Amino acid sequence: MDPVNIYDAKTRLSQLVDKAAAGEDVVVSRNGKPLVRITRLEDRKRVIRFGVLEGRFTVPADFDAPLPGELLGRFERP
Repeated sequence: MDPVNIYDAKTRLSQLVDKAAAGEDVVVSRNGKPLVRITRLEDRKRVIRFGVLEGRFTVPADFDAPLPGELLGRFERP
């Protein structure tokens, strides 16, 4: 893409950002000299680390046991 004058960039910023988001670099210039480039940011890769909480807590053997009737009654509407 040809450089865009800074004045035009201010008036068409939304369009230029859409072009950059689509993968096209946009160069903004002042007095014919390139100043900045608007470009798409790369997606950050989410790093999953397994075992981070290892040893910090224990799961009781009866974690999936039915709840007591008294507690179950609290979830029902009167």
